[in-house]
Amino acid sequence: MKKRDWLLVISLVPSVWLIDQLTKYWANHYLTDLVFYGPFGFVLHHNPGAILGTFADLPPILRVVSLSTGGAFLIFIYAAIQYLLPSRSLQLRAGMSLLLGGILGNVTDRIVSGAVTDFLLLGSRQLSSPAFNFADAIQWVGYGLVVYGLVRDGSLFWPDSNVRKTVWVNPRYQLKYSLTIVAIGTCFAVVAGVFAFTFLKITIDDLVVGPAKMMERRFLVPFIYTYLTISVGFMLTLFVLGRILSHRTAGPIYAFEHWLRDMMKGKDRPFRVRKGDEFKELEELAESLRPLLAAAVLEMKEAKERKSAAVSNG
Repeated sequence: MKKRDWLLVISLVPSVWLIDQLTKYWANHYLTDLVFYGPFGFVLHHNPGAILGTFADLPPILRVVSLSTGGAFLIFIYAAIQYLLPSRSLQLRAGMSLLLGGILGNVTDRIVSGAVTDFLLLGSRQLSSPAFNFADAIQWVGYGLVVYGLVRDGSLFWPDSNVRKTVWVNPRYQLKYSLTIVAIGTCFAVVAGVFAFTFLKITIDDLVVGPAKMMERRFLVPFIYTYLTISVGFMLTLFVLGRILSHRTAGPIYAFEHWLRDMMKGKDRPFRVRKGDEFKELEELAESLRPLLAAAVLEMKEAKERKSAAVSNG
């Protein structure tokens, strides 16, 4: 990926979010009645439902906090996938950006106003589609680009010649690496959780007149469940990322060891790291060592033959 490509892909996220917010602002301030222009209709509608029913039972404050955290978590996942993709595949990367921008647009509505603004229709006055918005429409474009990118460039992501037989090429190192990352994330989650829980509890106790137990149960119990759910999801993501990153470092070393063994056995072959691996410089090192190892193996073989001949003649 060139810098220009990265700029194009990343800029789609704030661009989609900004266009979505501007169109919703227009709808909220200028739409009053149902109007149709051909197959396209406009009507102001606010959807208070939560995404797939999630966060619906939480108090408003916790719902805002949970959705904000969920949005930040999506950005983290998006950045990780963009970094780990081994191929340029602008269609797939752009599709992910459109998806994220659309999701963040609707999440912003739920955080700011508690409901998503829908204003677009397809059909006629007699029969039309459910109301939707720009973010919803652009997400479908994103889905299409993602599917197209996977179909078109699938062989670049999972080529047979680029796949190792196992993802745990060095289980001890990779497991230690992954668990270390998870442990660091867990420590941070514990510190952040203690701070947020303590701050929320002290705020409730300070604001409520009289016994605050009922308000604490109303806010603190949902907070704990929500925070644990987000934290567990975050830790699982860190473990998967740790496994992938450790594979990119352990894999080249594992392959280099096998290449050395093959060279010592007289199996002369070039050394290549796989797409997405670290330690690309091992290819240059192997190429410089290759003639020396081949000559050393040949000399050892000749010396062995001379010794065998001397023993036979002796």
